[in-house]
Amino acid sequence: MPRALISVSDKTGIVDFARFLADQGIDIISTGGTLNALTEAGVPATAVEEVTGFPEILDGRVKTLHPKIHGGLLARRDQASHLQALADHGIEAIDYVVVNLYPFKATLAQAHASHADLIENIDIGGPSMLRSAAKNYQSVTVITDPADYDLVRDELAAEGATSLDLRAHLAAKVFRQTAQYDALIAQYLTDYVGESEPEKLTLTYDLKQELRYGENSHQAAAFYQEPLAPAYSLVQAQQLQGKELSYNNIKDADAALRMIAEFQVPAAIAVKHMNPCGMGLGETIELAFQRCYEADSQSIYGGIVAVNRPVTQELAEALKPIFLEIVIAPAFEPEALELLAAKKNLRLLALDHFDQSPAPAKEYVSVMGGLLVQDQDIPQTVHAADWPAMGQVLPDHKQDQALELAWKLVKHVKSNAIVVANSVQSLGIGAGQMNRVGACELAIQEALTNPHDVDRSDVVLASDAYLPMADTAEYAVTHGIKAIVQPGGSIHDDDSIAVTDAAQIPMLKTGRRHFRH
Repeated sequence: MPRALISVSDKTGIVDFARFLADQGIDIISTGGTLNALTEAGVPATAVEEVTGFPEILDGRVKTLHPKIHGGLLARRDQASHLQALADHGIEAIDYVVVNLYPFKATLAQAHASHADLIENIDIGGPSMLRSAAKNYQSVTVITDPADYDLVRDELAAEGATSLDLRAHLAAKVFRQTAQYDALIAQYLTDYVGESEPEKLTLTYDLKQELRYGENSHQAAAFYQEPLAPAYSLVQAQQLQGKELSYNNIKDADAALRMIAEFQVPAAIAVKHMNPCGMGLGETIELAFQRCYEADSQSIYGGIVAVNRPVTQELAEALKPIFLEIVIAPAFEPEALELLAAKKNLRLLALDHFDQSPAPAKEYVSVMGGLLVQDQDIPQTVHAADWPAMGQVLPDHKQDQALELAWKLVKHVKSNAIVVANSVQSLGIGAGQMNRVGACELAIQEALTNPHDVDRSDVVLASDAYLPMADTAEYAVTHGIKAIVQPGGSIHDDDSIAVTDAAQIPMLKTGRRHFRH
């Protein structure tokens, strides 16, 4: 008589599935709470300890770690010596294993879970049974996800047995599941003991969305999320309307969320190809977006807009005439949704955690044959008053807000990067240039040729890395820049300082670089 071992923490659908197995003439053995649930529902089941002849001990830590369980799981049915060993030791084969694990991830997600609680939720017997059964998938059907009950039910009902293909499919899923389980435990304990660069790095993610294609139409792609993704992240956003997000949409939207997190006052940012193309601040979100749009009304076409306040009807009216891919906001007022509903392809994403700044986290970038790991360059509080002057000209602090805006924004521009700004908006952005003076020229020319009536009276410049030569400072002072902020540290700093001192403008030193490759 075929036998099934059932022991689950997630009891979704288990009674109905166990009853189906019993109706197929499959004998059921079970443990603990699962056994109670089955017997209370009238499903015949035998306690594991009756099979092993050994009671559960150590508060349930040991109950299935026994030769009469693992021998029944691992015995090869095509090996006479294995079958003889079963007979010699009074072991019966187990043909079906239905097991899922102690809820370590759910416990980890709890705000105040203790270390002791987490340790007790590390399952030992469950993964051992799953791995034994999955290793022997030629003979054993192993199920760890309630979503797969119907797959097994359908094959058993139609064929009287499961197919080798299905058993292999389920076995592979088991090893993925146990690998993630172990990875989460390893990650937790690594953090617990304070290891910053462990000798082994195991990452795990859950499939969130299959994508039509990647960066280009010939590239396959998918979107995975962290098992415990932070509240302020793209994977937590709710899509209210529009087409499915594409690979490029996701990268741009993530970049927009990183940028807008730098600002607490009403702010709007437009993003193209992971670079900001315009940003604005204002007393209201409507004014902030107007300034964002006027910063670069050409590049915003086909871009992504992020705002850190709910989208009102007035803001929706300003957004509607512009071709955009995505609008991201904490919320959308009903009147705004009604207005934007006419743009059926426009993706609207609501994320109600704009009050939570990105937490410290690692960033992973693949290279051929390896992976680069670094701390993310997360938002930090900056005060222009804390930056020392590099030369003799001291700041009068009239440009502090403009300098802070430019410095926060330049950190999100692909290097080499220059941002020109006033106190309420970006005016010109030079991104991804092979030399810094080229980025400076692009940013300043964009600022000079802006067709909108923007305030150019107190224009400042921020550079994401030091000025390697005096040419960037020379171009800046020649074109009316009133103050410069940069990390400093070039062997030619004195040359640039001489230029700004001669022009009687301050140049401030942050001491922190913001390369973004």
